[in-house]
Amino acid sequence: MANEESFLFRDIPVLRKRVHRLGLATNYGLDDRGFHAALERGLNYVFWPVRSEAKSTALREALHRDRERLVVAAVPTLGLMGWSVRRGAEKALRSLGTDYIDILQLGWLGRASAWTKGTVDELVKLREEGKVRAIGVSIHDRPRAGRLAADSPLDMLMIRYNAAHPGAERDIFPHLSERPAAKGRPAFIVAYTATSWGKLLERPEGWTGPVATAGDCYRFALTSPHVDLVLCGPANQAQLEENLAALDKGPLSSEELAWMRELGQRVHAKNGIPFAPR
Repeated sequence: MANEESFLFRDIPVLRKRVHRLGLATNYGLDDRGFHAALERGLNYVFWPVRSEAKSTALREALHRDRERLVVAAVPTLGLMGWSVRRGAEKALRSLGTDYIDILQLGWLGRASAWTKGTVDELVKLREEGKVRAIGVSIHDRPRAGRLAADSPLDMLMIRYNAAHPGAERDIFPHLSERPAAKGRPAFIVAYTATSWGKLLERPEGWTGPVATAGDCYRFALTSPHVDLVLCGPANQAQLEENLAALDKGPLSSEELAWMRELGQRVHAKNGIPFAPR
């Protein structure tokens, strides 16, 4: 039971909460019934793009019932200027009817948001004011993410990490322990694109071994000790249940890990995976 608990849950000190390591993205089609079922099954980390308003009513109701268990990671529509960051935070607070956002993150840093003195200062001020508990970014630029891990005020990094794109093991994870104590705790890591936009679920040309399931992909990400949680985007409740059943198997064995890495290398080489924000 202890091993199962440590694999499925993680304490995040900056949030002052314990999170289920399978996070829930609200923008992939899961209906309100499925959303509530996910929360009942123990998921409590919700990725919520402010711009979409997806699941805002269901999420607001859930927060009203059990605010201190749930974790909301909100992404403002724009994060290019300090004022737009604050406006996004204030909109999120109003939309959800809550006193604080657990995580306010700049989305797709370098494309949809900017790392400037204005945006960083505003993130830090919002944290100091108690309107957000933690600040983070989603980012594809791994070397830059490594630098932010080593020296920035960020509490969280949301990064691409999967069997076809394992470069975070070289460019990001080693830098998590480099942050000076004066800069605060090391950033916690949220992985996304675990299935590599579905490419890991398809059979590559010439591949005769097993093809991965979405659950295998989530287990790959969570087997890394550096990954605190991984986002899933189920389209329906059946997919959600499949994902949760897979996680009950625990971390990948050494044989499974070798298989996933070999599959990931083949997928990356054969499919010409495009750069994309999701």
